[in-house]
Amino acid sequence: MSQERTAIIIGGGPAGLTTALELLERTNIKPIVYEGSDNVGGIARTFVHAGNRIDIGGHRFFSKSDRVMDWWSRILPLQGRGDGQDGPVSLGYQNKSRWLHMPADGPNPDQVDDVMLLRARRSRILWDGKLFDYPLSLNLETLGKLGLGATILIGFSFLRSQLAPIRPERSLQDFFINRFGRRLYNTFFKDYTEKVWGVSCQLISAEWGAQRVKGLSLLGIVKHAFGALFRRRGDVAQKDVETSLIEQFLYPKHGPGQMWERVADLVRQRGGEVHMGCRVTGLQHLNGQIIGATMLNGTGAARAVRGDYYFSTTDVRQLLGAMDPPAPAAAKEVSNGLVYRDFITVGLLLRRLKLGGDATGHDIAEKMSDNWIYVQEPGVKVGRLQFFNNWSPYLVANPEHVWIGLEYFCDEGDNLWSMNDDALSAFAIEELHRINVIEAEAVLDHVVIRVPKTYPAYFGSYDRFDEVRQFTDGLENLFLLGRNGMHRYNNMDHSMLTAMVAVDNIIAGKTDKSNIWSVNTEADYHEEK
Repeated sequence: MSQERTAIIIGGGPAGLTTALELLERTNIKPIVYEGSDNVGGIARTFVHAGNRIDIGGHRFFSKSDRVMDWWSRILPLQGRGDGQDGPVSLGYQNKSRWLHMPADGPNPDQVDDVMLLRARRSRILWDGKLFDYPLSLNLETLGKLGLGATILIGFSFLRSQLAPIRPERSLQDFFINRFGRRLYNTFFKDYTEKVWGVSCQLISAEWGAQRVKGLSLLGIVKHAFGALFRRRGDVAQKDVETSLIEQFLYPKHGPGQMWERVADLVRQRGGEVHMGCRVTGLQHLNGQIIGATMLNGTGAARAVRGDYYFSTTDVRQLLGAMDPPAPAAAKEVSNGLVYRDFITVGLLLRRLKLGGDATGHDIAEKMSDNWIYVQEPGVKVGRLQFFNNWSPYLVANPEHVWIGLEYFCDEGDNLWSMNDDALSAFAIEELHRINVIEAEAVLDHVVIRVPKTYPAYFGSYDRFDEVRQFTDGLENLFLLGRNGMHRYNNMDHSMLTAMVAVDNIIAGKTDKSNIWSVNTEADYHEEK
């Protein structure tokens, strides 16, 4: 197919690279990707330190979209069964089913790198020195840890929230209380959520809850507890289960960045371009069209670039700041008022782990099978712990070691962000020692990774975001995609779907972009059925 048209793609994360590959496979449009950093994948990249790999934020390869699941499977095949026999894994989908074939001679992760692993999911909450299942499960262990008195009070609090729900539901606090009751909200949701966002849950829009945990409630937990007694265990896609309750997922052998490095290679092999260290700093528009762009490469040399289509996955503030002539004053005011939460991971390599017993890396999955743990303990800033051994054993250079990540939520330029790496690592080690997760002398190595604009916030000027959308949607050949491009807390699969739908529109000659904005809001794309 001849290459007759070009597309300028700003950003080499999941949305940008999905756009590029979709264009190459389905159109005669040549994609040119400009990525400002020196790696692809955005926050879904894999960071490597001394042979040990870090997944920034944790990325489960799971989607209720058949389209996304099939897309991933084409890029990286699923590992073989390993039991010497051919056999399928059942993929249960609403009113249909299909099978994911796992042949005996499928890729062996010990011998092949380009492979997707089938992994078990487990996460828990560390609170009051005890570990609770996340999401909360109603079993004897949970009830015993809470105590009879607390359990009764939680039950009455939930009943009250059902009999007299908060209406209208304006804030995230209202959202949580209506679904879990005030007492459970105060115990397990309030402190962690405010640690993530740095503001009171009363100041965060209820839309964030609808975006992330819609469909999950105390009633859902009860239903899941009973349903688990009858549900088959081999279901990877699990379309009838709320996303927060997923129990299996797919995962690239070397972390999420492996997927996007492979996609970038495919884009180049098939005639597209992926340029690193290049930022688009200007977008010229006229009569409802983007007519050109200014690209700044790593040498600081500016160059004019031109395409027929423009896809932006960069943050909205940067995009509107690049407009020439300037965006309307109202839209610019909204974009300048958008808030982002920034993110730090402190990686610690350990001889052993105190939490859950004296676990070495070799048997950590037996004693601590968690992918991550939410830290609800008061008096520490760490928000979540990742256990990289349990995401994939191939993320750890020496399987005898424990490789963990401490996640901190902060604002770029604040005291935590500005702390030097050694001081921040010492701070992290002291926090984990204080809450009995590790012994300080067990630390072998440490590394600090800072990621700006990780979480687009649902406060600030977000309630006026439609004014930004009105302007950008009016530029016919400009498409805003992905998490930062749309200022929406999308999962990776939702970001990919926005790219796929945008390409659908171009092929169909459709100029209305409302179906792109509907991804992760309408039932077909949402985390709940």
